[in-house]
Amino acid sequence: MKALKGLVLIGIAISGALTASVPGVNYTEQPMDTGVTREYWLELTDMIVAPDGVPRRAMAVNGSIPGPTLFADWGDTLKVHVTNKLTTSLNGTSIHFHGIRQNYTSSADGVTSITQCPLAVGQSTTYTWKALQYGSTWYHSHFGLQAWEGVFGGIIINGPATANYDEDLGVTFLNDWDHETADAMYPAAQHGAPTLDNGLINGTNVYGADGSSSQTGSRFNVRFQAGTSYRLRLVNAAIDTHFKFSIDDHTIKVIASDLVPIQPYETTVLNIGMGQRYDIIITADQARKAENFWMRAIPQVACSLNSNPDNIKGIVYYGRRPRTPSTIGYDFVDSCDDETDIIVPYISKVVSPAKWNKLEVATGAANSAGLFRWLLNSTTMVVDWRKPTLQAVIDDNVNYAAQEAIIELDEANKWVYFMLETTFPAAHPIHLHEGFALQFIERKSEIAATVSRSEEERLNKICKGWDKFQNALGIVQDDSGV
Repeated sequence: MKALKGLVLIGIAISGALTASVPGVNYTEQPMDTGVTREYWLELTDMIVAPDGVPRRAMAVNGSIPGPTLFADWGDTLKVHVTNKLTTSLNGTSIHFHGIRQNYTSSADGVTSITQCPLAVGQSTTYTWKALQYGSTWYHSHFGLQAWEGVFGGIIINGPATANYDEDLGVTFLNDWDHETADAMYPAAQHGAPTLDNGLINGTNVYGADGSSSQTGSRFNVRFQAGTSYRLRLVNAAIDTHFKFSIDDHTIKVIASDLVPIQPYETTVLNIGMGQRYDIIITADQARKAENFWMRAIPQVACSLNSNPDNIKGIVYYGRRPRTPSTIGYDFVDSCDDETDIIVPYISKVVSPAKWNKLEVATGAANSAGLFRWLLNSTTMVVDWRKPTLQAVIDDNVNYAAQEAIIELDEANKWVYFMLETTFPAAHPIHLHEGFALQFIERKSEIAATVSRSEEERLNKICKGWDKFQNALGIVQDDSGV
């Protein structure tokens, strides 16, 4: 899949021969400012794709899946111009910058119902934010299921690293994939998770057995030069898959987790849950053993259903061209484990002790219509996408409905602990931005002053455009869209 012609992308190239610059600065307390602004133009379109050789409808960014990577240096300002040209599906949209600290730029977070209305077809908007962190993450739509229809791409913010490496190979996406669209599967998924057809590494894979004349598609491959160390920026962009990642016979050095530099540690098999990011270094030191090695992204049966679990693979090769490897993968126990117990942040913080006076209870069950819903604190979040929470805060509207699932945190400079308890047997990650049914409003009285007049006008323009579009097409809201 090639990028659309005529769209200009301004960014910095990935450089090689990088030496670690130990991150001795706490970026949450000492923000960097380069004075540089980098601009990107993203156009969202409907298209037919075949990443594993089987065609299906999808959505793309600048004509490709994954979309283009956004590059910046730590301390840069980014202006990301987004145009909705989803003229076939007639979907609203938004772009969220996953894990980015929107300090004083909450209006640029790009989450429908929370910080903005959906962006209507034919409209454009510009998100402006500052790269206060460094490392690897991704952007994606935060409207409906579009992130798993193809509206996503990488973000690389150059900065210090906690270990040396020679070359940066950029973002490597791990995705599950189906030959039906995510939207088409959604009605059945409300009664139970479906079994997905396949998985992709950086937007590509085969479908069918090796050696079979009916096999379609092609594998991701990357050439290693013996003695060179490579940085890979892994992102699990799956909708319902916990992966274990490995490269046969090679050791993984982990140097960052979710935009946090960590004390480096080594492993052979890396757990990576949905939405998680790990920066890793692989040293090409196995050329004497073989020329071709399998790169594996293995769905864990304990919490993932996939028809092709043993064939989501890429090829690492040392020779002139990739060939089918004969290497054997590392042993592992199928599980939905996390790396949390191993991770130690490079820059530590002193955290005040917890006072356990309230627990949030997480459950999962069918509602009165027989449809599965997650419940947190006895409610499933539903917010009117025409009246986003940020606008309510700006308007000083404090009449929140219980189903908006809002928890207010008004005291500044205090640590807040949340313990989620559940007896529900399904493993489920939680991301402190929308979780599965919860909103946080921090220091509400200070928020309105951080939204400039021009930003408020931008948000109002999006909402007016969406209101007109929704009324014209008779669109009925059945969830929050997040």
